[in-house]
Amino acid sequence: MHRRGVGAGAIARKKLTEAKYKERGTVLAEDQLAQMSKQLETFRTHLEAFASKHKQEIRKSPEFRLQFQTSGKGFWAEMLGVGDFYYELGVQIIEVCLALKHRNGGLITLQELQQQVLKGRGKFAQDVSQDDLLRAIKKLKVLGNGFGIIPVGGTFLVQSVPAELNMDHTVVLQLAEKKGFVTVSEIRDSLKWETERARQVLEHLLKEGLAWLDAQAPAEPQFWLPALFPELRVLEEPPAAP
Repeated sequence: MHRRGVGAGAIARKKLTEAKYKERGTVLAEDQLAQMSKQLETFRTHLEAFASKHKQEIRKSPEFRLQFQTSGKGFWAEMLGVGDFYYELGVQIIEVCLALKHRNGGLITLQELQQQVLKGRGKFAQDVSQDDLLRAIKKLKVLGNGFGIIPVGGTFLVQSVPAELNMDHTVVLQLAEKKGFVTVSEIRDSLKWETERARQVLEHLLKEGLAWLDAQAPAEPQFWLPALFPELRVLEEPPAAP
């Protein structure tokens, strides 16, 4: 008995059914896409309203900014103006560093940078945390090797000049943190270095304008790091904003 006709009819019906399901599936997919687009537009409208209402509050709060930045949601950051905040802060950091470069050589503690930025913004401006500063400085690295962050003890030094500093220079900066200066013998005794190695590091800091030499100091010359010398911070500071 031949069943070719029945088989052919079954296949035809199956193909017709599949075509109908495919067509129905396409319609459902289009409906879902339209609904999702509508939901997304509604969400965006609500988000814009939220941003308009709370934008200034978020810009004034370091805690809120930290949450939005660590969330990794660029859309939120852009919508809420967080990106603009760090751009503006980066400009202010550059202005402070340029204004103080003549006395600190291009190195400044993170604490002093925060104080100077806040002073320049005025008492009614939004607060700026040290985390805000670190994030803005990292964004400034796109300008080249001029800006960098050097860990020193429990804080950071911000470098705003394109000086080549290696680990030896960083260790000497850390050694000078407490007193604001260091000598060849202190480096030799504390770090167990040869005298020539200590001299080379200090001469490089002098050459780059990051250290001052007090040749008249008792016992031996002292190499001062103006960025670590608190008494210098009251001299020639940028004027405070009204």
